[in-house]
Amino acid sequence: MARTSNKLTHLDPAGRPAMVDVSAKQATAREARAECRVKFPAAVAEQLRANGLKSAKGGIVDTAIIAGTMAVKRTHELIPFCHPLPIDGCRFSIDWQDARTLRIDCTVKTVHRTGVEMEALTGATVAALTVYDMCKALSHAIVIGPAKLLGKRGGKRDVGALT
Repeated sequence: MARTSNKLTHLDPAGRPAMVDVSAKQATAREARAECRVKFPAAVAEQLRANGLKSAKGGIVDTAIIAGTMAVKRTHELIPFCHPLPIDGCRFSIDWQDARTLRIDCTVKTVHRTGVEMEALTGATVAALTVYDMCKALSHAIVIGPAKLLGKRGGKRDVGALT
C-alpha cells in the first residue's frame, strides 16, 4: 500500500504551505477506510468485557461512534489543508480484536474532487481517544495505536482494501 513520491502536494512553487487546488478535478465517488486500535491492561479489558463495554460515563462504543462521526464532519477544521467535504456516508465498526485490544474501523464516503482519507483517519483516532477518555478512570496505561489507512477508492488510484 505504501506509495512514494518525490513531491509534497501541500507546498507552492516557492516552498510555502498551500492548499491543493482541486477545482479542475472531476467529482467522483470517493471512499476511504481507516483503523485505530486501543490496547488495555489485561485487568481493564476483563472489566470492560464483564460490563459490556460500559463505563461510569456510559456506553463506550456508542459514545465513540458519535464522537468519531462528529470528527469526520469537522476534519477540515482540525487539519489545516483539508478541504471541507460533504460527507455522504460514515460507518464505524468497533469490536475486540483480541483479549486486550479494541479495533476501531471507520469508513467514509463522498462524491467530490478530493478523497476522504483524512476524514477516515480522523474518525478512527477520535473514536479511540474517546474510548481512552471514557476508560482512563480505570487506568492510564491504555495505549492508542497504531492508526492507519486500510484503503481508499476513487481519484487517481485505488489503494489497499475497503472490506
